[in-house]
Amino acid sequence: MICLLDMHSMVCLSFQLNALLLWSAWISSLLSGSFIINTAAVTTNTPLGGSETDHLALQAFKAKITQDPFGVMASWNDSLHFCFWEGVSCINPQHSPRVVTLDLQSSGLVGSIAPEIGNLSFIRQIWLRNNSFHGEIPQQIGRLFRIQVLVLSSNSLEGQIPGNLSRCSNLKILSLSWNNLTGKIPTELGTLLKLEVLRVQNNNLMGEIPPSLGNLSSLVNLTAQYNSLEGGIPGTIGRLQRLQMLLLGENRLSGMVPPSLFNLSSLINFYVEGNRLKGNLPHNIGLTLPNIHEITLGENQFTGTIPVSLSNASKLEWLQLRNNSFIGRVSIDFRGLHRLRVLTLGLNYLGSGEMDDLSFINTMTNCSILEGIGLEMNQFGGFLPSSLGNLSTQFSELTLGSNQISGSFPSGIENYVNLVTLGLEQNIFTGELPSSIGKLQQLSTLSLGGNMFSGQLPSSLGNLTRLSILGLEMNNFSGSIPPLLGKCHYLLSLGLSQNTLTGSIPRELFDLSSSLITLDLSQNRLVGSLPSEIGKLTSLGVLDVSENRLSGEIPNTLSSCTSLENMLMQGNHFSGSIPTSLNSLRGLEYLDLSRNNLSGPIPKYLQELRFLLNLNLSFNNLEGEVPTNGVFGNASAISIVGNNKLCGGVSSLKLPACSIQTSERKGTTHHSFKLVLCITIVGVTLCLISISILLILFLKKRQKKEHSSESSVGNHHLMISYEELLKATGGFNSSNLIGVGSFGSVYKGTLEQCQTIVAVKVINLQQRGASKSFLAECEAWRNIRHRNLVKIITSCSSADFKGNDFKAVVYEFMSNGNLDKWLHQEEINHDQVEPRRHLNILQRLNIAIDVASALDYLHHHCQVAVIHCDLKPSNILLDDNLTAHVGDFGLSRFLLEMSKRSSLSQSSSVGIKGSIGYAAPEYGVGAAVSTHADMYSYGILLLEMFTGKRPTNEMFKDGLDLHNIAKMASPDKVWEILDPSLLFSQGKDGEEETEVTNATEQCLISVVKVGVSCSMPSPRERMDAREAVKELQLIREIYLGLRTHGTNEMQ
Repeated sequence: MICLLDMHSMVCLSFQLNALLLWSAWISSLLSGSFIINTAAVTTNTPLGGSETDHLALQAFKAKITQDPFGVMASWNDSLHFCFWEGVSCINPQHSPRVVTLDLQSSGLVGSIAPEIGNLSFIRQIWLRNNSFHGEIPQQIGRLFRIQVLVLSSNSLEGQIPGNLSRCSNLKILSLSWNNLTGKIPTELGTLLKLEVLRVQNNNLMGEIPPSLGNLSSLVNLTAQYNSLEGGIPGTIGRLQRLQMLLLGENRLSGMVPPSLFNLSSLINFYVEGNRLKGNLPHNIGLTLPNIHEITLGENQFTGTIPVSLSNASKLEWLQLRNNSFIGRVSIDFRGLHRLRVLTLGLNYLGSGEMDDLSFINTMTNCSILEGIGLEMNQFGGFLPSSLGNLSTQFSELTLGSNQISGSFPSGIENYVNLVTLGLEQNIFTGELPSSIGKLQQLSTLSLGGNMFSGQLPSSLGNLTRLSILGLEMNNFSGSIPPLLGKCHYLLSLGLSQNTLTGSIPRELFDLSSSLITLDLSQNRLVGSLPSEIGKLTSLGVLDVSENRLSGEIPNTLSSCTSLENMLMQGNHFSGSIPTSLNSLRGLEYLDLSRNNLSGPIPKYLQELRFLLNLNLSFNNLEGEVPTNGVFGNASAISIVGNNKLCGGVSSLKLPACSIQTSERKGTTHHSFKLVLCITIVGVTLCLISISILLILFLKKRQKKEHSSESSVGNHHLMISYEELLKATGGFNSSNLIGVGSFGSVYKGTLEQCQTIVAVKVINLQQRGASKSFLAECEAWRNIRHRNLVKIITSCSSADFKGNDFKAVVYEFMSNGNLDKWLHQEEINHDQVEPRRHLNILQRLNIAIDVASALDYLHHHCQVAVIHCDLKPSNILLDDNLTAHVGDFGLSRFLLEMSKRSSLSQSSSVGIKGSIGYAAPEYGVGAAVSTHADMYSYGILLLEMFTGKRPTNEMFKDGLDLHNIAKMASPDKVWEILDPSLLFSQGKDGEEETEVTNATEQCLISVVKVGVSCSMPSPRERMDAREAVKELQLIREIYLGLRTHGTNEMQ
């Protein structure tokens, strides 16, 4: 029998055992003259006599089933003998038939397990996995002394594991994984001496692993990962000489690994990643574990060197030691490890900067199925061995960043045509990039920044059409930018800064996808103009062309880049005036045009850009009056030095006052009337200025007395007071209340000083953690900016008129409200006479991509990964164009830091992570916040968008949930669960039925698959945000007819 080994689940061991059990039962019955009655073999509907006890027990079981979507129990009626009911198998001794097997796996059943199941006294096997059973495991199962297999995994069972299961003395397989079980693993289970498989992973179990499990001398598989188990690994486990799989990862285990575990010669999988284990690995581990396939010890506190004896582990497939404190050389000889697939040693202290640190790679040429090597963030030095180019053709990932590796670009890399990620950043590589790099056409991430590469950029980079990130910054590249880079239509970030690139910026470069977010060409020697085609990059958020030799006027077409937040053009030779068309860049936050040759006045619209935090116009030839509102009201947020013809502005700028200039006539003197008029006007102006200054000083003095403190987030933001917010919201009138959140209420208002409609979140300081929420949201604003995140305008930390503390955050107002109101209008507008507004398929796809893009940014592109913690439709806001903006992400950084500092107790104020229906199952036991949990919420959100059903819908009250119903319906029955409004569109005469094409059908099936993949019960099985963005973008292209098929099928 050939089986494929899955490294993170029970291989096919349970299937082998199941087959053996069925075979032995059949043989046993055959020898005793009995036989098994099976519904697949018998089709007669003639009632038979039989055990009334079993009959009544099965009827009681059926009575507890509340939903049977696939009709599997239709045959459970009196027209058939119960032995012929679907899922029931009987054995027929000499007297009456008795039930020996109940197999209803993956039947979509909803309900609880009837206690009467304990009356099936002859039953050997119960298979109820992958349904939606809820409630507790009946204690009566403990009476089934003949039972050998009990599989209740992938349900919604609650409560504790019954200790009296220890009475089932013949039990061989006990699988309770992927439920919501709580409490401890019962000590009594240690008496099940025939038990071969014990699977309790992905529950909410707590406490220590009972040492009594060391008595299970027949145990082959012990799987308990993704719980909250504490304490050490019992030394008694080392007595289990038949143990093959020990999976205890993602718990809170601590202390040393018992040395006896490393003497279990039968061990195949040893997975303890994500705990707090420490100590050294035994020097002879490769000899004492001759059958080991997987060693996964990442994210612990292991120290010491990596044992050389692993050279003898000839069956090793996965060696994952990432994020520990291992030191020294890697001395493993990989020549005997033919089966090795993955080697990850990143984030340790390996290597010593010596020339031969990486010599172990020479021994890896026999690893013919190797898929990935991760050595990033260590201390490896020296050259990359030439043998690196002779590894497996299945090679897909190589990350060597942040080491001390030198030499030229690794030769032979072009042989790895399946390479997806290549990270060589922050090393000392030199030489040129070979043109053969263009052969890596599957490459998605190419990160070479922070090295000493030189020469010209090969035009073959344009062949890497799947690139999403290209980082070539901080090198010595010269020559021109290859125009063929414009063929990389999936590029999100292009970094070419801090090189010595020359020539003009090719117009073809702006044929890049409109999805490009970051374009950094700064600190080069580029000349010519900035091409007008830059307006094609409509999603551009960061444009940095600073410190070059660019000239000409700033193109008006930049007005199309409405997502721009950072525009840095300083240190060039741009001339002409600042274009009035830039008025459309309403989201601009940083604008630096300093050290150019710009002339003319400062545009008045710059003071109307309410998000503008910093403006640098210094050392140009600007003239005229400096505005005083908006960003110009904060002298520390602007720089205008080196423009000698400017006047006016706020007093702290100390500029000369502006005067009315009169025209001069060549060769003649001024007319006396004009002179008198000029003197009069100047005098009046000086008087008005004096009065204005006195008035300003008076108002400031009065304002200081009235308000204890007024501040905004950061040092360069618009100041706003309690009084201004009170006026803006009509005294926080209930008619302006637009939402109530966990830490405060949100009001709609209009800021008087700039007539801007805003959303004001008033923090409820009586709520526990509210002050921390305010500080967290402010801190989040400092560092987090993305086109699909809600933008914060300013904040207020002051006192109200009664002297009470007052804190508020002012957000950009979203005219189309939140996604929840669009998805569930029937709940909101049932008493209102309003036209119903439907989101069509494309609009929902776009919103789904927007939200996934925001999560991708928070999870992968911030300095520290940011966890949202409460993703749901009411936190997704829609602007005029129905572009989605994710809100309420400020508290996440606070939660993340708290989770790092302490284990989260149930009573902790940060223990609340998410909303009912959207919160990941692992949060129920106080698991630390994680990106995986955000993706669970996103998966539920995505399914809700396309089914129109809330995860708290009444139809789910009996344990059925949105994930399971979508999983069971996919792919053939997806149409039965879809939102009916997807099949209609708004026409001239009302709602019109949408034509359902094959592309539409495949699109919707694929979207549901993504939702299911994101919301898997096991965090490690969930799709991440980056992958979700790619999958959904591909689905959208197929739906729009831009593609006819996908590049990868969903697995």
